[in-house]
Amino acid sequence: MSMIRKSMPSGHDTMGGNRFSLATNAERVCAEIMLKIKSSTMRNLIAAGLIACTTPACAASEADFKTAYAAAEAAEKEAGALRNQWTTTEAMLTAAKKAAEASQFDQAVASSKEAEALAKASIFQATSEKQRWKDLEIR
Repeated sequence: MSMIRKSMPSGHDTMGGNRFSLATNAERVCAEIMLKIKSSTMRNLIAAGLIACTTPACAASEADFKTAYAAAEAAEKEAGALRNQWTTTEAMLTAAKKAAEASQFDQAVASSKEAEALAKASIFQATSEKQRWKDLEIR
């Protein structure tokens, strides 16, 4: 026997509220959880971008590039260990190398920092999804 009354209009409850099927409620809960995940992820990425944008504007040297590139590579290796490397990160690392070879160290440092931010975002995604899928499970 169905839990939803057949004699009342759909969505109407005799107690004055609205009734929804379990599937509708589960769908709403999943949508709410996904919205929370997306908003927290976006806040973290925006914060990372703001931190990267507050560096002083001065001409970068080869040493600055090597430091930024090493940090980006380390973050990318960590993402690789979590099996969550993004292709955009690799593209930024390649662009950084090409800019450095052309002695455009400002562009090379910027590309390296962007690659590091992308790698950190992929690390965040991998670690958060390890736990957050459990929140989507209907209990």
